[in-house]
Amino acid sequence: MTEYELRIIPDCPNSDAAIHLFRQSLEAEGVPAAQLGVRVVRTEDEATKLGFHGSPSFVVDGQDLFPSETAPAITCRVYRSAQGLAGLPAPESLRTAVRNARTSLR
Repeated sequence: MTEYELRIIPDCPNSDAAIHLFRQSLEAEGVPAAQLGVRVVRTEDEATKLGFHGSPSFVVDGQDLFPSETAPAITCRVYRSAQGLAGLPAPESLRTAVRNARTSLR
């Protein structure tokens, strides 16, 4: 079964909105929201092992849906959108990333 995981840091100001956005995107692509797991990344060592590039990170089967060239770190993450930088990806960008990940796994 495909694993869907939201990776966050403690006290991330975008955690709740990210959970909601990921669940909506999964459901829109026919994936039950209950399949979403949430992992709190607490240490730099854990961030390095996971290839975690900031909170929130949207992951399918261990692959970040928005690959980053930045060094792994316990930090907030920003996403580029038509409106500039934001703490979350645009809903359509996340939905497209989920769709592409599901297609590549088939």
